[in-house]
Amino acid sequence: MNLFVKNISQLVTVDSGGKRVKAGREMRELGIIRDAAVLCTDGKIAWVGPMSAWDRKLPDQFPELDATGKVVLPGFVDSHTHMMFAGNRAHEFALRSEGATYQQMAGVGGGILSTIKNVRAATKKDLKRQTGRYVIEMMKQGTTTVEIKSGYGLDLDSEIKMMEAIHELEREEMMTIVPTFIGAHAVPPEYKNNKSAYVELVINEMIPYVGKKKLATFCDVFCEKRYFGLEESERILNEGKMAGMQPKIHADELTALGGAQLAAKVGAVSADHLEHVSEEGIKALWDGGVVATLLPGVSFFLSHGYAPARKLIEGDVAVAIASDFNPGSCMSFSMPMMMTIACTQMRMTPAEALTAATLNGAAALNLSSSVGSIEVGKNADLIVANIPDYTFLAYHFGANHIVTTIKNGTILEL
Repeated sequence: MNLFVKNISQLVTVDSGGKRVKAGREMRELGIIRDAAVLCTDGKIAWVGPMSAWDRKLPDQFPELDATGKVVLPGFVDSHTHMMFAGNRAHEFALRSEGATYQQMAGVGGGILSTIKNVRAATKKDLKRQTGRYVIEMMKQGTTTVEIKSGYGLDLDSEIKMMEAIHELEREEMMTIVPTFIGAHAVPPEYKNNKSAYVELVINEMIPYVGKKKLATFCDVFCEKRYFGLEESERILNEGKMAGMQPKIHADELTALGGAQLAAKVGAVSADHLEHVSEEGIKALWDGGVVATLLPGVSFFLSHGYAPARKLIEGDVAVAIASDFNPGSCMSFSMPMMMTIACTQMRMTPAEALTAATLNGAAALNLSSSVGSIEVGKNADLIVANIPDYTFLAYHFGANHIVTTIKNGTILEL
């Protein structure tokens, strides 16, 4: 809980300037301090500045960490994942490399259908065990806050099982875990000819239960043709709001359906994916103050088109990046790798990518008042990287440069 990090060669604070989120050119302003120090007391950041300005005497045996030659940054905030699942889909990855389409794999019980089957068969303990292993690996790679969605059960009992497992992990792990309910992730096979009945199940049974038990902070929906249309998505998100869950939305991933505009209409905290967002959608996001959460790992893994990061940034929309870690379309939770892809494929600068992976990711979870930057009063969530400059996080890709992860002022033994 108490820690003095000293002799930091480069401290990247991602200073918010008192704002909830950064947009436009502000995303390049990182608040870098050379030869710096950070004082953490009672799990919070108590002092930040250059070593030359440090003039206090610490109590005897106060924990210290010497970061000579290292870069210290805020812990990553991964604001969009589907990391609670059972089994894996490695076999499908091999088939896809040989030319198999998603439709072909789904036709033989693959794709999301296989994950649904595995999750329904898994116990809550099974789900927690596998997800808990991923949580530890994420922390080793510098993620200190993560959002986890349901959405692979798609019946009442299985969705509740997932939400309870996420909620229990939230209490048990050092990681800050933000639970999101997404019963409207896909239409399960038993409802493939009666989608409207499944929508009613989500609205009338799943959402009231999750809301009553306070199992989720957010309610999400996959708004897309052949999944959940604009009217269905709006109903689901508004019902979620009435049950105490803030809205999020998978928007405009496959087509420019208008999910971004719907996000603004319902007051969503974030609109995620946005590979096909329209000019009107970009303006709506700006007007509504909605964070645009981009998922570069998905486009990379599936060889699909990328979201228009530059248009969004130049339109003064706050951009976050997240991993979308899941078994089918992005089997990676490396936030530095997401930064690399954002820089090389979406033309974001390293500074923009870092802001997107920290402060703006926190804003996409309504947490930027407590995490996402190194500022007095915020949670002492820091990472120490053995690199000469923060740009190496994206530049020197494929390696884990994080040597120390600090959560609430405590060095994690991982």
